[in-house]
Amino acid sequence: MVSQPPDSGHRPFFQLVSGLAAEDAIGPVMQVMQQAFDPLFGEAWNHSQTRSMLAMPLTRVLLAEAPGPAFPAGHGGTIGFAMTRRVADEEELLLIAIAPKWRQFGVGSALLAEVIEDAKEAGVKRLHLEMRSNNSAIHLYQKFGFNQVGVRRNYYKGDDSRHYDALTLAIEI
Repeated sequence: MVSQPPDSGHRPFFQLVSGLAAEDAIGPVMQVMQQAFDPLFGEAWNHSQTRSMLAMPLTRVLLAEAPGPAFPAGHGGTIGFAMTRRVADEEELLLIAIAPKWRQFGVGSALLAEVIEDAKEAGVKRLHLEMRSNNSAIHLYQKFGFNQVGVRRNYYKGDDSRHYDALTLAIEI
């Protein structure tokens, strides 16, 4: 899937790349993760956690990449990713992250649409995720039809010692 920027030139090109082996994906995933997740909430995974999850059967990572001209010196790079794990006819969106300077250009929507399409093609009936209650990404999930199906009170603890609920969202596909 390739997105064309509008005539204004403010929207980046990107393409979605899937099916990468853990060794190929770990570097780009960690680079985006370090930029995308606010350290206040401790949601970013470390290298070991990420490598372990990518090595598990039925875990999939989808990378959003910008081709050469969008980056300094003409080099392309990873600007976002989605990581999922499929079990039977359900799939969990484990993580989705977009580099901050690439937000609001449709990269998150493109990644989520591709995750949903791939899940449909694989016969998945339900896609679910868990997120911090005050995460603005909820608007993205609602746009795709996700509904809240559960809550874990005070699940996340920020570096500021405040607690935040974890919301469980799901969509039947």
